[in-house]
Amino acid sequence: MAVVNNGPGAREFAGKRVVVTGGSRGIGAAIVRQFLDAGAEVLTTARARSSTVPDGAAFVAADLRTRAGVAAVAEAAQKTLGGVDILVDNAGGARPFRNARDIPDEEWQDQLDLNYLASVRLDALLTPGMRERRAGAVVHVSSAAVPTSAPGFLHYTAAKAALRNYSRGLALELAPFGIRVNAVSPGRTATPGGEATREQQLGLGGGTDQDDTRPPLGRDGRPGDIADAVLFLVSDRASWLTGRNLTVDGGEFPVG
Repeated sequence: MAVVNNGPGAREFAGKRVVVTGGSRGIGAAIVRQFLDAGAEVLTTARARSSTVPDGAAFVAADLRTRAGVAAVAEAAQKTLGGVDILVDNAGGARPFRNARDIPDEEWQDQLDLNYLASVRLDALLTPGMRERRAGAVVHVSSAAVPTSAPGFLHYTAAKAALRNYSRGLALELAPFGIRVNAVSPGRTATPGGEATREQQLGLGGGTDQDDTRPPLGRDGRPGDIADAVLFLVSDRASWLTGRNLTVDGGEFPVG
């Protein structure tokens, strides 16, 4: 039997129009699901539709590494939702390498396009409507691994560091228009994509699968842990928070 949430905040986002990128699985799907449960209208996107896209969400297939893909999402948001109140730039990912010198030039560009420029481009298309209404919220999903600058992931962490810096600057620019911009930086989270990346890293001779590497709180994060942080930051409960980075990692990484 389905569990119905009738508690406080159950319809917290009723009437809100939300775009979540990378919402077909893992953290993105959890964010989409929580918004739907809270009454929002949601459009999500991934490169291809899958059976794991939460029921009730509108979907558009798009490759956000390209300008055409970003434009397709913005067009679908206008057509499907009639505008956007909340934008969550979640799409991202990385392929690990043994060390920085093994990362080819095309991988650096791919990481910039997916983990940084996709957000810059989509924000540029969707925040003007928020400016006109003088209200809105944006969350960029970065990474708690940014301060470590691990050599085999340097293309990824460098792009996510740029995203954090951009997030702070955009927050200052949009604050006078009533738009709040924040970042969430997840640590090690139990998702299909994260597990695949860890297996690839182990195959390269890096990383470990030992339990003693788990965060101080004793477990990996769950997608819902990250979704909770995102929904808090775009809610009225965080109405005086902007330009901030919230690290959600069980205490694993130094804050930076």
